[in-house]
Amino acid sequence: MSTQVVDLTCGGCGAALAPAEVKCKFCGRAIVISSFNSVTQMTMPDLKNAVAEYQKGNCASAVSGGEANSAPSDGSINFSMACCYLKLKLYDKALEKFEAAIEDNFDNSETYFYAALSLLKGKKAYLTPMNNIKKAMEYVDAALAIENRGIYSYFLAYLKYDFFFRKSLRVQPSYLDELNQAVANGVSQFDIDQLFALLGVEKIERLAI
Repeated sequence: MSTQVVDLTCGGCGAALAPAEVKCKFCGRAIVISSFNSVTQMTMPDLKNAVAEYQKGNCASAVSGGEANSAPSDGSINFSMACCYLKLKLYDKALEKFEAAIEDNFDNSETYFYAALSLLKGKKAYLTPMNNIKKAMEYVDAALAIENRGIYSYFLAYLKYDFFFRKSLRVQPSYLDELNQAVANGVSQFDIDQLFALLGVEKIERLAI
């Protein structure tokens, strides 16, 4: 989840783009989003315009290092739309597109992670149905199987604390086990702040690192 600075180039006309841009100002094509960080600074009107461009299929590809890919995959477009929907807090639509992106490209750990986030629908884990919690945990486990990031283990710690521990339900590994794993894997305070901002809930003192 950490911020990553990349050079973006329109796959349609080759123009240089700012990280927050999702539509080329020269050729008018929408840009495929490769990370949720790309939408964090976008305004609501820009997000809605981007979704409209994706729905019309009017896309070019955002690239790093100048290697253009002028034919973005369905998985890339689905991920782009999902990120916009998640930022707009349209959780059901975001989940649908993240799951479609998983079917198209099953080895992107972030897709599973954000699908798990979408399952909470802006509510505390404590208030989320058990089936959604279990599915979210399955998605995070899948993300961890692909890439062992500290923030993924930290998210599991949050789910297991807020849903299981607070309800006196047993789960193994425990939230403390997951929290220790997150620290061992170098989870940052910045990533934790981003996580709770996306969840739309207050940080939990018991999960402080």
